[in-house]
Amino acid sequence: MDSDPSSRVLDPEQDSAALKALTHPLRLTLLGLLRQHGPATASELAVRTGESSASTSYHLRVLAKYAFVAEAEHRDGRERRWKPVHSVTSWSNAAMYAAPGGRAALEVSRRRQTEHLLATVAQHEDDVAQGRLGEEWQAHSGIDDLMPRLTPESLAELRETFRAKTAELTARDADDPRAEQVVVLLAGLPLAPGTPPVADAAAPDARAGGPTAAGPDLPEAVAGARAEGGPAASDEGGR
Repeated sequence: MDSDPSSRVLDPEQDSAALKALTHPLRLTLLGLLRQHGPATASELAVRTGESSASTSYHLRVLAKYAFVAEAEHRDGRERRWKPVHSVTSWSNAAMYAAPGGRAALEVSRRRQTEHLLATVAQHEDDVAQGRLGEEWQAHSGIDDLMPRLTPESLAELRETFRAKTAELTARDADDPRAEQVVVLLAGLPLAPGTPPVADAAAPDARAGGPTAAGPDLPEAVAGARAEGGPAASDEGGR
């Protein structure tokens, strides 16, 4: 584990069973919901996910077996409550690519993060439309889509700087009553030159030399999606 008690770093060799447990989409959703909304029972999570309480209870027990969640203080004695053990799960990309099944686990995590982004866009737009967010947020929210040319070392520095600044600002705003939950997703994905675009049903408009947008120009999101249960996972880029 990492020295940071809020973060867990998985080793694909020693923690292969735990990584495999995380590849199940419902388990990722349940873990994300607990991290986003705090302790909950299997029945409460069943309502949020549309699954049966028997199903959520089973998958919570699997997450507990691999120390992703633990029992929280009970409001009463009728049903156990669950809480996340860590706020972030991360791993070394280099180790993941070298381990059997590591590449598949990375793909599942990244796809889930992309789905969470689309759901977040839908929820944010609905929150703005329904007046649940004040006008002071509108000038500062949005998506930046940049394509700089960087070395591997510069990309690593960019990601580390981003994480450090996010931690600094989170600590600064911890007691500010104006603070709201903000979904921030950082992607640093190098592309090989001269390769044709890969068709992807989840991103039908993706293409070489695609649009570079900044600010509030948001992609069309899935209707009715809700930004709940983000995986809060991080590839560590070989750290």
